[in-house]
Amino acid sequence: MTDDPLRPEPGLYVTATPIGNLKDMTYRAVEIMKGADLILCEDTRQTAKLCAAYGVETRRAPYHDHNAARVRPGILKQLAEGAVICLVSDAGTPLISDPGYKLVRAARDAGAAVFPIPGASAAIAALCAAGAPSDQFHFAGFAPQKPGARAKFLEKLSTVDATLIFYETAPRLAESLRALSEHLGDRKAVVAREITKMHEAFHEGSLSEMAARFADAPVKGEIVIVVHPPERGEADEAEIDDFLKNALQTMRVRDAAAAAADALGVSRNDAYARALVLKDDG
Repeated sequence: MTDDPLRPEPGLYVTATPIGNLKDMTYRAVEIMKGADLILCEDTRQTAKLCAAYGVETRRAPYHDHNAARVRPGILKQLAEGAVICLVSDAGTPLISDPGYKLVRAARDAGAAVFPIPGASAAIAALCAAGAPSDQFHFAGFAPQKPGARAKFLEKLSTVDATLIFYETAPRLAESLRALSEHLGDRKAVVAREITKMHEAFHEGSLSEMAARFADAPVKGEIVIVVHPPERGEADEAEIDDFLKNALQTMRVRDAAAAAADALGVSRNDAYARALVLKDDG
């Protein structure tokens, strides 16, 4: 602990790191890691490579699923004494399919400040380039490996009216795509591989088509699967009228029509014409 005016404010810094390309490290993340008292790593060997690339000499210690319960009290004690501690994962944003949630919760409960240091995230990077609707999305992480548990997991997601994002390993990719097609329907999807790396690739098609493709030609690398939302059925007149009547209570005609078009998949012009009629009748 020093009186250095450039020292970060005491607290826990949840710090994103690159998912592949080292140049995706942010200036702020480097400054925080250099100014910290301790960097908590999912794998100290992996983080050592990142630190070497940016001249970070801060002490590192492991924090992962296997030791978290044992070392967490000591970390909280250091935070209470005014330490600056970084939490990083092997790649990307901590807590997104990585350990760390319980530490953040415990730190906040203990009154310690928690700061997000944003940066790379494979899920968001894949969504941005996949061409799937991004106004609503659900991050599902890794589906369970056992068929029964996976079936229950996917059945719950089958009615979610949003783009779905999954992480997957290369050996399980074809099997996972088959399961997604079976339980979600044969939706359009994108398989993103090795994002930001030399062999980055985005494969697009139906879930069943890509299951067959990757069964015949297995791949390597880190994988994100982006699944389009379920296609909406054609809304009937009563459903459109009910939506517009509710919307017109708080919106102008044009805005209510736009909302109906987005929510129900109907023509904006048709929704506008119907909204005018309902507004006049009301």
